[in-house]
Amino acid sequence: MKALFLYGLSLFLFCSASLADTLTIYSYRHYESDVLLFDKFTEETGIDVKVVKSKAGALLERLKAEGDQTPADVLITSDAGRLHQAREAGVLQPIKSPFLEQRVPVNLRDPDGYWYGFTQRARVLVYAPDRVTEDELSTYEDLAAAEWRGRLLVRSSANVYNQSLLSAMIDSNGKEQAREWAQAVRKNMARAPQGSDRDQMRAVAAGLGDVAIVNTYYLGLLANSDNQKDRAVAAQLKVFFPNQSARGTHVNVSGAGIVAGSDHVEAAQQFLEYLATDQAQSVFPGATFEYPVVAGIEWSPLQQKWGTFKADAISLTRLGELNSDAIRCFNLAGWE
Repeated sequence: MKALFLYGLSLFLFCSASLADTLTIYSYRHYESDVLLFDKFTEETGIDVKVVKSKAGALLERLKAEGDQTPADVLITSDAGRLHQAREAGVLQPIKSPFLEQRVPVNLRDPDGYWYGFTQRARVLVYAPDRVTEDELSTYEDLAAAEWRGRLLVRSSANVYNQSLLSAMIDSNGKEQAREWAQAVRKNMARAPQGSDRDQMRAVAAGLGDVAIVNTYYLGLLANSDNQKDRAVAAQLKVFFPNQSARGTHVNVSGAGIVAGSDHVEAAQQFLEYLATDQAQSVFPGATFEYPVVAGIEWSPLQQKWGTFKADAISLTRLGELNSDAIRCFNLAGWE
């Protein structure tokens, strides 16, 4: 009966008359596969898609400045912390969608419908197997131990992925323990925080450190890069999913919400619902190496090679709510 319901709803979504001629999307994402998805949405609905790309912070400031006069209908960005910031800034509006509520797990969406996750990213430990054995690794918390002194590589605390990871640790362990952890990890770093997740992995492969905290999909992008050197980097590394015996590995999302000033709310909702269909969800694992949010979608062979894992079930809204606490903990810990 559920399958029949979804099939019928899908027919309604994609066979109904177009609700707008053009949909304007402000997007922080920069993947060719997204363009192909947008084209497929246009093919299915007759609604053209115009995409405006920029950095996450710039898009938020632009929406705040444009207010009700914005041409944007949908905001797409990465990290629940940023999506929460957009809600708090008043640039998103809530929607009620039984389809999205059924498809997107409750912890991966805003409880009031302001935004919905459509891809998952796991923040894991990537290590050099010639210098680290799997049984040496266990939890994020264990990275504070003295045995890791001079062996860790992590990007800046200004990065929202690290802020959200620490927010999850605050939710689990409290602010004081989170601050102490950040302080100890900073002391254990092989160098001052710098560069991207990909740069941390390149540094592990070069022998500058032994373990890096990164999002899995960056390893997938390295492994499938046109650059032979990056493929060689990926071949030297292995993935470890922390905290499997307790709360699980930290995950975050790329997500989308409908802009408060949108003139095409119904079409925008149609677009968000499209992102949660099997058709759209099946694109992400093999194209961007992100995990789908919808259960039952097949992972890419590379993701399957990394292995299954238990994910932290924290409501991602907490990552946004605790973001300012995480930043304070980083500052007190001296993590640049």
